Amino acid sequence: MNGQFYFMRRYLILSVILLLVGCGSHEQQRLSEPRVVKCAIAAAVDSVRRDFAALSTADDAVNLAFKISGRVVDIPVAKGVVVRKGELLAELDRRDVELQVDAARAAFREAQSRLERAKRLFEHSAISAQEVESLENSLAQAESLYANSLDLLADTRIVAPFDGIVERTYVDVFQRVGSGETILRIVTPISHTVGFTAPESIVTQLGLQSTRFSVLFDAWPDTPFRAVIKSFARTSSDALGFPVSLRLVDVDSQLYNITPGMTCIATVITPESDRDAVLVPLTAIYAPVEGGEYVWVVGDDDRVEKHRVVLGPPTDNDDVVVLEGLSVGERVVVAGVYHLTEGESVKILNR
Repeated sequence: MNGQFYFMRRYLILSVILLLVGCGSHEQQRLSEPRVVKCAIAAAVDSVRRDFAALSTADDAVNLAFKISGRVVDIPVAKGVVVRKGELLAELDRRDVELQVDAARAAFREAQSRLERAKRLFEHSAISAQEVESLENSLAQAESLYANSLDLLADTRIVAPFDGIVERTYVDVFQRVGSGETILRIVTPISHTVGFTAPESIVTQLGLQSTRFSVLFDAWPDTPFRAVIKSFARTSSDALGFPVSLRLVDVDSQLYNITPGMTCIATVITPESDRDAVLVPLTAIYAPVEGGEYVWVVGDDDRVEKHRVVLGPPTDNDDVVVLEGLSVGERVVVAGVYHLTEGESVKILNR
């Protein structure tokens, strides 16, 4: 009985050992197999494309204000209202100005009467020529004051300088306003201008003839519009970037009703002057926690080698420009870069 138990015990021990040896060999075989990876070829960079969130803006826009101070008695328009050129937009209380006009008119007429009497007296040599000349000067002054008072009367009204839309009103009826204080803002209803904010890295390239622009509106996602540079700021007062304006060209207004405030994407394609720069997918970049930026280059023997790289600007096609550390035509791993080790053998899936 004891012998049989001893035999069974030895059999179980040998079975476990054989099982462990078998598993170890399979594991070793699995580890020795090349890791399967995907690769991409580093391409030459002729240009870099960047996309920016943009907004259509009014071609013409103006803030309107009274030239004189007073109390607002009427604002017959509201935000979003379409107005025609010459239409009344706001009006001040005219009573004080009308009193000035009446007084100036009376002074002007009195000066006219005095001059007419003086001329009749001068014909009879009753007064001198100097007295007539003095009255003529007084009439000219009175006439000027009267004309100015009429201008003040006209300044109590604000009318639309062009056909447009009221974008915003800033004051309420019966509110007292000062001279030059903004009352409302009017914009043109049709827009051929797009604005966005650009980073410092491309400001110097915006004015180049080789730089190309296009705009894609959310309302027409399959219709890109050609654009040209309209203006851009060469200085920035904050860290938010540099304001840029584009002008759309060859837009069929019958088909596309582009109005201020429409969201869109502005695409800027700039030339790449660095001949040593290459383009690789962004997923090829390996950035370990200890710092630095690398790519895994697959050699002719299908083993990987880690190359430190210097990155340029990212593009909007999920690619990135590599300025140093990589050459055109080299194969780089684009999937699983955080699981590789130096000199490891790999099997390229998309060879």
